[in-house]
Amino acid sequence: MRVPPELRCLPHGEPFTTNGGPADVAAVERAASLTCPAGCTVPVVRGIPRFVPSDGYAAAFGWQWTRFRRSQLDSHTGTTISRDRLTRCLGGSLDVVRGATVLEAGCGAGRFTEILLEAGARVVAADLSAAVDANYANCGHARGYFVCQADIRRMPVARRSFDVVLCLGVVQHTPHPEETLAALAGYLKPGGLLVIDHYSRDYPLTAPRRVLRDLLLRLPPERAHRVAVGTARALLPVHRALWRRRRGFGRLRAYLRRLSPVVDYYESYPQLGRELLSEWAVLDTHDTLTDRYKHLRGPDEIRAALVQLGLEDVEVALGGNGVEARARGARAGASIAATKAATTAAVTVR
Repeated sequence: MRVPPELRCLPHGEPFTTNGGPADVAAVERAASLTCPAGCTVPVVRGIPRFVPSDGYAAAFGWQWTRFRRSQLDSHTGTTISRDRLTRCLGGSLDVVRGATVLEAGCGAGRFTEILLEAGARVVAADLSAAVDANYANCGHARGYFVCQADIRRMPVARRSFDVVLCLGVVQHTPHPEETLAALAGYLKPGGLLVIDHYSRDYPLTAPRRVLRDLLLRLPPERAHRVAVGTARALLPVHRALWRRRRGFGRLRAYLRRLSPVVDYYESYPQLGRELLSEWAVLDTHDTLTDRYKHLRGPDEIRAALVQLGLEDVEVALGGNGVEARARGARAGASIAATKAATTAAVTVR
């Protein structure tokens, strides 16, 4: 893994060297730190540059992805669930990322990272949480790959430097989604492609999930993790009993989904099989009960935010994870307002 040319020191905007040597000849994994010409030092821990001192508000995600490192990788499940979602969000084909420089903001354990790399992209992956360790373990062997722990709202990269900026399953979990969108737009080259999704207004935050989540957010993190996972495992036998009864029990399964906080994918992804369905149920029950921020937006709100940033060719639709959207970065000579909005967002989240 080598330092990508887009990487920059946040205070000075300078490129990095590793251990005092040129960044293009020294592997990051062997470095103790990255250094900019002005003297800023970024530690490299377990082979990964760390631009933030901790997981911050994303700590729960770091906890879950280091424990469910391979659960949602297509290479692990033997399905195309992640590939299908990524392909749809990109507009119907993975060809758009072939030979492209992609910033994957909020990379998690790498369910989309591995597909981007297989499709021929050069990927700069980033996450605020310790999920970067899982991502590196899953994808670190691939060519054209770089990962760092960083706040995607203040990425240590040159502005307007990426062909594609991808952010799936993330924006709704940041403190201010519109500020996050503005920051993401600022990383796009003129005409580059921004791809995001966001929980919609009809996200199934049922009463049991809402009550339990409110309780868990008040608990110490380790205890909250145990309760979330323990709740899912305790209730799973009831869900599994209804999976066995395929015919005539659809209404009863729907009723159970309203009463139980467990995230049950039996109707959506039966191809996973019982064991993986159980694994995903525990994983995503923890996910939905422990996220610090859970914002909801409608298609019109997402469209308005993207248009306000001066993005072009905006496409927004309901589907998949909620609201899915694509837009192109403002071409050369386009709106000053877009640049101003992105800069304001970056300043706001310092």
